[in-house]
Amino acid sequence: MSGGLLVAGTTSDAGKSVVTAGICRWLVRQGVKVAPFKAQNMSLNSFVTTEGAEIGRAQAMQAQACRIEPTALMNPVLLKPGGEQSSQVVLLGKPVGELSARGYHGGRQQQLLGTVLDCLEQLRGTYDAVICEGAGSPAEINLRRTDIVNMGIARNAGLPVLVVGDIGRGGVFASFFGTVALLSPEDQACVAGFLVNKFRGDVSLLEPGLDMLLGLTGRKTYGVLPFRHGLGIDEEDGLRVSLRGAVRESVVAPPLGEDVLRVAVCAVPLMSNFTDVDALAAEPGVVVRFVDRPEELSDADLVIVPGTRGTVRALEWLRERGLADALVRRAAEQRPVLGICGGFQILGEHIEDDVESRRGQVDGLGILPVRVRFAREKTLTRPSGEALGERVEGYEIHHGVADVTGGIPFLDGCRVGQSWGTHWHGSLESDGFRRAFLREVAAAAGRRFVPAPDTSFAALREEQLDRLGDLIEQHADTDALWRLIESGAPQGLPFIPPGAPA
Repeated sequence: MSGGLLVAGTTSDAGKSVVTAGICRWLVRQGVKVAPFKAQNMSLNSFVTTEGAEIGRAQAMQAQACRIEPTALMNPVLLKPGGEQSSQVVLLGKPVGELSARGYHGGRQQQLLGTVLDCLEQLRGTYDAVICEGAGSPAEINLRRTDIVNMGIARNAGLPVLVVGDIGRGGVFASFFGTVALLSPEDQACVAGFLVNKFRGDVSLLEPGLDMLLGLTGRKTYGVLPFRHGLGIDEEDGLRVSLRGAVRESVVAPPLGEDVLRVAVCAVPLMSNFTDVDALAAEPGVVVRFVDRPEELSDADLVIVPGTRGTVRALEWLRERGLADALVRRAAEQRPVLGICGGFQILGEHIEDDVESRRGQVDGLGILPVRVRFAREKTLTRPSGEALGERVEGYEIHHGVADVTGGIPFLDGCRVGQSWGTHWHGSLESDGFRRAFLREVAAAAGRRFVPAPDTSFAALREEQLDRLGDLIEQHADTDALWRLIESGAPQGLPFIPPGAPA
């Protein structure tokens, strides 16, 4: 078998990432050597590969679905928003500069097409199949000329396109039809058919509409996937604890101790890698919520200041909302606070930033004895070490260089009393360390909480990826999907007017 597929969507958040992961897991269980690919990703949730390249976390998750190590080839272009009008451009895992949306779409994007196609070709030369994920909608007619992630890559690489629609949003038939009808004849020839996502109810009631859609477009529907809680793992953006739903369904057991543990995560602007708290939400008896008011910290046993693409902006936001004062009071009262990456920098004494915000020296919250200087070169590493007597692994993505002048060493950061800070993302996925840390938090908070001795975050992630594979295997026409991946879009698909505007 040798082939590929592009999973596009009628909208953002239609389910492209999870459908791509599900197809990858289904294929690998059939013995197919498969890899994921997303030419261009816009996300603040990223990951560091073993070779020190930064890619979107969704592609790292899809690589795990394929049971392979993620590489920069799988996400050659990553855009990390730094505000309303600009993003950092990460090319082949390394930052190459900041560009406005106009500057990127005005020429830079099209220049990257050759790089993107080369990465895809390398993957196709190594794997039996490459399952590609699109971005947004393929019918963004204002951006089609410079597109390198939807129909631009499908046309250039000869990929069949499967369009996913979220029926829970309503209007899925109109979205399917309109998506195809706004494409040029050449683009339409690549669109093989549709996949309905997040369906609730009796499929037989939907089938007459699917038949009508076939009659209108000449394109079949390759499956109707039912709605399942908690399948939005490693979201690209948005305020979601992506494992919480799945774990609350699969881990039915009550807390082992007498108390639950409440975790409040400050929802700072440009929050990055909020997936760090997924491992906490996986623990029975741990309740995680995002907050943006100081009063919401009062009953929290642990407050987390997460990573952010705008450290100084996030610090100002905390001050404007009164959260900064609440955090300082918590620290003085020896109530647990954890700062991760940008959050760690915020808890320090001073920030010298001539790179990200270009604000120069800014006072931090003064909770930890740390001074941070922003370097132009980004730190991208996969560190490992020990903390609280347990082995820990993580990954670092930051421009800030921390000078730790005191406290107790903690994961290349420090600890003072019950205030902790580290640049390490993903540390809480190390099961033994997570349990030891939660025991410390529970003791400091006076909670009779006991972490479960057998929660394995890696096993829960594998279970969830298998659930995605099951969805494809049980609710998609896998024979037809196999032919599509192997042989491409069917010949003679009809043109649906009016097509793309001139």
